[in-house]
Amino acid sequence: MKLILMGTNDFVVPVFDDLANKHEIIGVFTRAPKPMGRKHVLTPSPVHMWANNRGLIVHTSIKEFDAITEKPDMIIVMSYGVILRDNVLNAAKCINIHPSSLPKYRGPSPIRSALLNGDTDMDVCLMAMVSEMDAGDVYMRQNIKLDINDTNTTVEAKVSSTAIEMLNKYLKCPNDFVATPQIGEPTFTRKFIGEDEIIDWNNSPIQIHNQIRALGCGRTKINGTDVKILETRLENNELKIVKIQPAGKNAMDWKSFVNGLHGADITYGF
Repeated sequence: MKLILMGTNDFVVPVFDDLANKHEIIGVFTRAPKPMGRKHVLTPSPVHMWANNRGLIVHTSIKEFDAITEKPDMIIVMSYGVILRDNVLNAAKCINIHPSSLPKYRGPSPIRSALLNGDTDMDVCLMAMVSEMDAGDVYMRQNIKLDINDTNTTVEAKVSSTAIEMLNKYLKCPNDFVATPQIGEPTFTRKFIGEDEIIDWNNSPIQIHNQIRALGCGRTKINGTDVKILETRLENNELKIVKIQPAGKNAMDWKSFVNGLHGADITYGF
């Protein structure tokens, strides 16, 4: 099959790599390079770097779509983050991998939202792309379990491997799959911001744990020092800090941080 791939984030790369091993990729669309780090160096997306390494044609603006002269058999979208217009949706069959139990968690952050809310499982959906965000009919669903200590990174890995299986089944005989409408009232996710990372120590241990594993860190003060808590575990409903990063220092394990306090009592919060 001749495919156009559209995606941006790193967990999409294994999925696209598997497709590129089995199909002809006539174009890759991804988000434009963004300034990263303290020096704001323009950095290509993970999908962009992967496509370059494979010698594939990369487009960083959806406005370039109409310039493609070769017609694809199918367009596959996963974590792209760009609204598609009719010129794309009508060019070929356009399908999307979305990691949520649709119509639950439509929008930009379904995995983080599921972890933040303490969900114990979720679906990965292979669906038709339509102009309304994540509202298309669903060709296939596959359920994955979420462990209490799963993080956004570990769930993304589960989604990647599941998406590879689903796309392999679907692309062998796409006409064998009938799309069914989403049933129920949709819920929507949002992009998280820095303020979402601030820990409220009045919350329960599981709420704080869910916050950190969903967002990648929690920000607070310990003994008056700004820190990022990077990893926690929940054991017998007790929050265990595993990895921490004091301001201006490298990440370290909790024991090393506590040793640096030289026996001082520990206080949490701003």
